Order: sequence, then C-alpha cells, then structure tokens
Amino acid sequence: MRLLPKSAFGQTVMLIGVLLLINQVVSYLSVTLYFIRPSYEQINSLIATQAATLKTQRALVTDPGYIDKLSANTGIEFFSFQQAQTEELGQATFYKFMSDQVSQQLGEKAEVRISTPLLTEQDTPYYVWLNIESLPDMWIRMPVYGLSDANIFPLTLYLLLIGILSVGGGWLFVLRLNRPLSALQRAAMKVGRGQFPPPLPEEGSSEMIEVTRAFNRMNQGIKQLEHDRMVMTAGISHDLRTPLTRIRLATEMLPDDQDWIKEGIVSDIEDMNAIIDQFIEYARQEQQEKQEVLNLNALINELVHNRQANASSQADGQEAKHIHTELNPLPPIPLRKVAVKRVMENLIENAFRYGSNKIEVTSYYEEKHHRVVCAIRDFGPGIPEDCLESMFRPFSQGDTARGSGGSGLGLAITKRIIEMHGGQISLRNHPHGGLIAEFWLPSEGL
Repeated sequence: MRLLPKSAFGQTVMLIGVLLLINQVVSYLSVTLYFIRPSYEQINSLIATQAATLKTQRALVTDPGYIDKLSANTGIEFFSFQQAQTEELGQATFYKFMSDQVSQQLGEKAEVRISTPLLTEQDTPYYVWLNIESLPDMWIRMPVYGLSDANIFPLTLYLLLIGILSVGGGWLFVLRLNRPLSALQRAAMKVGRGQFPPPLPEEGSSEMIEVTRAFNRMNQGIKQLEHDRMVMTAGISHDLRTPLTRIRLATEMLPDDQDWIKEGIVSDIEDMNAIIDQFIEYARQEQQEKQEVLNLNALINELVHNRQANASSQADGQEAKHIHTELNPLPPIPLRKVAVKRVMENLIENAFRYGSNKIEVTSYYEEKHHRVVCAIRDFGPGIPEDCLESMFRPFSQGDTARGSGGSGLGLAITKRIIEMHGGQISLRNHPHGGLIAEFWLPSEGL
C-alpha cells in the first residue's frame, strides 16, 4: 500500500497536513507543560500545606468544638470512612499524579480524590478528599473555589480552526498551481493524438506562464508543420497523377498485338495510384469529421454485408471469402464513422490478402475498463514475434512473413486513427495459428 501520493498536489497537501499536525502536537504539549501542569502543581502544594498544618494539630482534630469552628471558618470537614461514603466519596475521582505529588511533599502516603458539582448546581465548590497515612480512619474534605475541569475545548476549537484554514488555504494554493498543469497535460495528450487544441490561457506562476507559452508555440508550430506536410503531399500527388494519366492515355494507343504490354503498364499505374492515395490518407488529418454516437457492431455488420454482396458478384473461379462474426452487445460510443470504417476495411483486407480466405471478427465490451474491443483473426502463417511492433511503423512491411506489398502505410494509418479516438491497437499471433489484430476504443468521449 502506497502512503505517499504520486501527484504534486497530493504531496503538497500531505506536507501541509503533517506540518500542521506537528504544530498542533507541540501546541498541546506546550499548553499542558507550561499552563495546566503548573496550575495543578500549585493546587497540590496548597493541599499538602493544608494537610501538614492539620497534622501538627492532630490533638485538636478530635475536638468537636474545634472541628465546628474550623468548618465554619474554612469549610474543611472531617469524616470517617462510613460518613464519607454517604457524602458521595465513591463518586469522587481518584487522581494518581496528585496523590503522588502530595505524598512526596508530606513525606507519607496520601490519597487525593476530587468530586465535581452537578451542572444544575450553581456556585458549588469542588471538593478535594484527602486521606493521609497518619490519619488512616479519617477523610478530610476541603472545598476549592475557582477550580474547574481542564476545559481544552477552546484550545481544540482554535487549533482545529487553524488547521482547517491552513489545509484549505494550502489546497486552494496547490489547486491554483495545478490547474494550468492539468490543462497542459490534457492538451499534450490531444497533440499526441494528432489534435491541435486552442492556445491555453497563460495563468499561474511566472514559471507556469513561461511553460504554457512555450507549449502554445510548440502546438502552433506542429500544427503548421502538419498543414505544410499535407499541402506538400497533396501537391506531389497531383503532380504525379498528371504524367501517370498521360502514360495511361499513351498506353491505350498501343496496337492490339501489344496488349500484354498495355495490361502490365495499366496494372503498374493502378498500383502507383493506390500508393499515392495511401500517402494522402496518411498525411491527411481526420479532425474535420465530427464524432457521432454509434454502435460499432452496426459498422461491422455494414462492412460484412457489403463485402458479401461484392463477393457474390465476383467472377466464377475465384475462391470465396467468408467472414464469421461473433458480436456481443456493445454500448454506443462517440467515434468518427468514416475513419473507423477505414480502420475496419484495412484490417479485414489485410486479413484476407495476407492471411486466409476465412476470417473471424469478434467484439465485446470490457465494463471494468469502460472500453469497446474488436478483434479480427485470420488463419494464415502469422508474423514473427520480433516483427509485430514494427508493423505499425510507416513504410514497414511484413514481406518475409506474409508477402505483403504496397507502401506500408496501411497499419500506420490505422494506428493513427485509433489513437486519435483515445484507443490502442495491437497485433498478436494466435496459439493455434493465424494473426489477431485487436483494438479498443473508450466508451466515453474525449
């Protein structure tokens, strides 16, 4: 179990709380040692002095006239044990530290008890009951005015108020300090997903303002670089398509006896156009598309239906491709429909092209982690374990394992779209053969 918080906010509040606790303990000890304790020591000294005086007049203590006169003048009374019991000696509280101090000053064993008046009784004194070793059969009751229970409620209330104000003030201070950090963290996560949030307000301490200002500049710089890259890629793609179109037109003019040359050139041109399209898709940001609350199972069913419809219209002689689905109930989640469909199409196409003509698509909901999971499995040769991570890098291909072609941007585009939604994607080999491409998406909006 971790006691020390990880966040700076928690650590600062904990530090303030610990320092405040130490301050309160020291305050209590100071009040006890320098105020309460000296007062009780003075009371004990007075009790011991009074008892010593009565010891020197032991012969007069048994004189009823002297006892009555002493009681009338001082309020001191003498009782036998039985009489003391009827005068509520049993309800008096025994104080060991007072008994020890009085015993030490008298030089003999003494027992001190104090009885408190009822709350309904006004102007009633406290009574100190004293029994000393030299008068074992006698209890001396002495009234003490001005004595009260040690009322530490005002001190407790004061320290509690100081504590609440200190912790509250520290909490507000740390909250003000951490609010820009939290905003900076959220904005940095958005930039990592390819989003570009508006400039953050520059507030807080001077250091925090400088960090926020630097982040805003970095955010604008990355946004401008992305825009320039997209424009440059679109320009290059446009420039490449023009000569490709001329080549295709020239190819159409070849004589009929050179159809085999024309078919090869047309096939190469189509491959080059597909590669150009992938370059554009990789460079293009998907932020323009608005999020919709949709059910992922509906998109999967739509894609499967379209592929089965296309498969039925294929020419005879081609091996049929089959998709088996196992779709469990899913909650609607916010997603970009076109972008997620591109992900599904890419993964399904890869499974057919490099895996097998039969694939499985599974979906389920992880309630513990609040996320929707989708997995596409093929029954092909799989990919070497040391190549799985590199498959998501741009221009990486699994040629040695799956004989892939193209530009190597398909999985990179897929990974970018999934991370843009706040999810993750991974590849793993099935224990009984084949490859599983699995991704999850959060069930809450970003």
